Amino acid sequence: MARGTTTQASPRGLRRLALRLPIWLYRLGLGGLLGQRFLLLSHRGRTSGKLRQTVLEVVQHDQAMGAYIVASGWGEQAQWLQNILRTPQVAIQVGRQRMPAHAMRLPTDQAATALLASAQQHPAAFRALSKMMVGETLTPDRAGCTRLAAHVPVVALVYRRAGDER
Repeated sequence: MARGTTTQASPRGLRRLALRLPIWLYRLGLGGLLGQRFLLLSHRGRTSGKLRQTVLEVVQHDQAMGAYIVASGWGEQAQWLQNILRTPQVAIQVGRQRMPAHAMRLPTDQAATALLASAQQHPAAFRALSKMMVGETLTPDRAGCTRLAAHVPVVALVYRRAGDER
């Protein structure tokens, strides 16, 4: 399978509605209920310019880099991914904390490292993601993460630059 291809179609109908429900938690001021494992990404539509929002699972919080790392479970076709590649200036909210951020797609080797950290903490979620994206269950080790990183776009949402004291 070529980089970025996926066997999964974007969610539709009730599944889409269910996946969008966490956005309403944030809008109601209840984003803190989702803890640090999820974040609200606010970005601009690439053709409409309208504000768009999606809730994403955090793969890794890299405090040294000042970034939250997320992955596109829907591959290259995810609307949020296409939007941030066009306009990387975004805003994120984790719990109750809101901050501006800059989206950067990670190269495969860095993506694999981030996925490995997540796979070791959440091996069941890693196996489910690999089954969905690659069509087989990968092992939560460096080889499995490198293979998954070749198929899953991984993005760093950098909320501060190195040396920025907050």
